[in-house]
Amino acid sequence: SPLVNWGASEVGVDLTMGDLSRNPHPFGQIPCLVDEDAPGSVVFESGAILNYVYRKSDAGATDDDKRAGSVLSWIAWANASLDPICFLETPDGKVYDTGLRKPNRRIAALDALLADREFLVDGGFSLADVAVASYLLYVPQFFRDVDLSRWPNVVRYMKDCAGREGYRGAFGEGVQGYLLDALEKMGGGEEKKKLFGMF
Repeated sequence: SPLVNWGASEVGVDLTMGDLSRNPHPFGQIPCLVDEDAPGSVVFESGAILNYVYRKSDAGATDDDKRAGSVLSWIAWANASLDPICFLETPDGKVYDTGLRKPNRRIAALDALLADREFLVDGGFSLADVAVASYLLYVPQFFRDVDLSRWPNVVRYMKDCAGREGYRGAFGEGVQGYLLDALEKMGGGEEKKKLFGMF
C-alpha cells in the first residue's frame, strides 16, 4: 500500500513486500503487515498499520503524550470520518463518487484549522498528515474533474504533503507531478475575478 509505505518512510521504519499468495489478512486484502520481530503478529487496515509503525518508530518513542495523542487521533479520524467523505460507496461497497464535490462542514472546519498551521499536529509533519493527506490526495487522482478550490487552505496543505520526497517515493513521480499540477490549477482557492469595463 503506497499510503503505508509513505508513512513508514517518513518515520524511518523499513518495510519489505511479502508474498501475496501467503497474505495472512483474514479477508485476503491489502494492506496487511507482519512484524518479523513479533512472530504471529498480523496488523491490517491502513490506520492500524500506521499506528503500529508509529509505535515502532523513533518518533513514537520520543513524542510526548500530547503530540502522540494528536497523531493517533488524526489517524483514527482519517479512517473513520474522512474516508466516507472522500469516497461515496454503494451498499455493496463500490465507490461511485466523491463527497468533495459539494460543501462539507467537516472539510470546512479542517480548512479553518489549516489557516494558521502548516501541518495538523504541533511540532511538524507526522503520520497524522500521512493518514489525512493520503485520503485527500486520492480524490483528485481518481476524480480528475473535481475542484477543491472552495477550501484554499486544504489545497495548500495537500500540495505541501504531495511535494514531499517520501510521497514521491511511495506513490511515484508521475502521480506526484500530476497532483502538484492539478492542485496548482485549482488556484489555491483564490476566486477568479471578473473584470467589467464601461466605455
